[in-house]
Amino acid sequence: MKFNIQSNSRNNSGLLIIPVVGSNWSELLKEKLGGKSVNPSIFSGKKDSSYQLEIGGRLVLLIGLGEKTDVSSIEKSFRRVLSKNKDLVEKSVSIDFSAEFSTELIESALVGFQLGAYNIGFFKQKKEDQKDFAELEVSVISQESGLEKTLDRAAKIAAAKIEGFKLVDLPPNVITPAYLADWAKKSGEEYGFEVKIFDQKKAKEEGLDAFLAVARGSAKAPKFIIMEYRSPNAKSHLGLVGKGVTFDTGGLNIKTQGMVYMKSDMGGAAAVLAATQLIASLKLPINLTAIVPAVENSVDKDAYLPSEVIGSHAGLSIEVIDTDAEGRLILADGLSYLVKNYQVDQLIDLATLTGSSVGTFGYECGALFSNSDTISDLLREAGMQSGEKVWPLPMWESYRSEMDSEIADIKNYHGKPIAGAITAAKFLEAFIHEHPYWAHLDIAGVAFGDSEFAKTKSGTAFGVQLLLKFIENQL
Repeated sequence: MKFNIQSNSRNNSGLLIIPVVGSNWSELLKEKLGGKSVNPSIFSGKKDSSYQLEIGGRLVLLIGLGEKTDVSSIEKSFRRVLSKNKDLVEKSVSIDFSAEFSTELIESALVGFQLGAYNIGFFKQKKEDQKDFAELEVSVISQESGLEKTLDRAAKIAAAKIEGFKLVDLPPNVITPAYLADWAKKSGEEYGFEVKIFDQKKAKEEGLDAFLAVARGSAKAPKFIIMEYRSPNAKSHLGLVGKGVTFDTGGLNIKTQGMVYMKSDMGGAAAVLAATQLIASLKLPINLTAIVPAVENSVDKDAYLPSEVIGSHAGLSIEVIDTDAEGRLILADGLSYLVKNYQVDQLIDLATLTGSSVGTFGYECGALFSNSDTISDLLREAGMQSGEKVWPLPMWESYRSEMDSEIADIKNYHGKPIAGAITAAKFLEAFIHEHPYWAHLDIAGVAFGDSEFAKTKSGTAFGVQLLLKFIENQL
C-alpha cells in the first residue's frame, strides 16, 4: 500500500472512510458529510457498527467505534474494511480521522487496515477478479502532528504481524526448521541483524542434547537459530527465546485429537521472529539476542522414548515422562544457551506450551510466569496497553517438587492433570541459571484460534505488539 497525508478529502474520488468515536457523533458526521445528517436508527456510532452511503457520487463508509475505544478494538474494526468490504475498494481510499483520534489510535487503525489485505488462501488458484492491494493509494486525513512517523511505524508493525500470521498459517510441509532458518537469514539481511544457524553437528558440539533429542524422530533436520540485533545507542540487552516446534505429533506419546492444528506449535517462534524483524526495522535503541530452537516432533525408529534419560545444555539430566512435553525441552536448551553465552539484562520466552494455560484463561490472554515482580508488572502493563493481554500465575517453590525425578536431575512432566502450566514453568526455571529477570509466556490459547477473518483457525501474531510495547515503555 502507498500512504500519503492530505488536509482534506475533497480532491479524492475513491472510498471515504469516516471512523466515529465518542458521544458527539451527530455533530461530527454533519461536519464530515458537508452538513448532511444520518438517521440515528440506522447509524449512531455504536461499537462494531458500520453504514454505507453515497454523497455526490462518492461512496462513504462510516465505522462505529463506540464512546470509548482501545487500540485492539480499533485495529480489528479497520481490519474488517478490507477483509469484509473488498468490493468497496478500487484504486484509492481516504481515511478521515477526527480530533478524537490520537497518534496511537491512528497508528492502530492503519495497522488494522493493512492487516485486512491478508488472507490464508496461499494455495488457491487466483481468480481473475481477485484484488491485490499492494498498489492501493491510501490518503490519511488528520490534524495530528508527526503523521509521517506514524505512517512509517504502522507499515512496519503491520508487515511484522503479517509475517507472524504467515509463519503459523503456512502448512508444515512448507514451514520446516530449514524454512525458519532461511527466513531468519533473509530478514537479517534486509533489516540489519546477524544470524547464526547451528545444524545437528554444531548443536551436538554445543551440548544442546535436549533440543536434539526432540528432533530425532523427524526426517527434517533441526535448526538452532540465533539472531543478534545491536544498536549503537543501546542501554539494555533483551534476550528472547521462542518455541519452534514446526509440527507436533506428540512423538511416541502421540496426540489422539487436534493434531491437525499442530502446525501452530511454533507460535512462540513466530512471535520472536516477527518481533526481531520489527525491532530491527524500527531501529529501536536496544540490544537484542533472540533464539529459536526449531524442530519437528515426529515418530520413527529413532524417536526419543518415554522413560529415556537425556542430557541438556545446562548439564542437568532429564527423565522423559512424556514425549508430548517436548516444547519445554527445546526451550530449556535455548534458555540455557542464551544465558551462558550472552549477558542479557532481561530474559523472556514465548511458547504454545500447555493446554493447562488454556484451561485457566481460555482464549482471552496468555499465562505469565516470572521470578521478578518488576518484569512481571511491565509485561502485564504492556499487555493491557497493546491488547495482547497476559496475566500472572504463581511460581511458588512448592510446585518445584512436582518435577523431581528418582533417576535424573529433573523430569519433563509431572504426569498429573493439575497445575500443568505452573509445573512447566518451574521446569523451565531450572535452566535459566538463576537469571534474576526472567519471564515465561505460555501463549497456547492466544497464538492461534478462531476469528472472524478466516473460516478456520489461524495465526494471531500474539506477542509482537506486546514485546514492542514492553520495550518502548522502558526507553
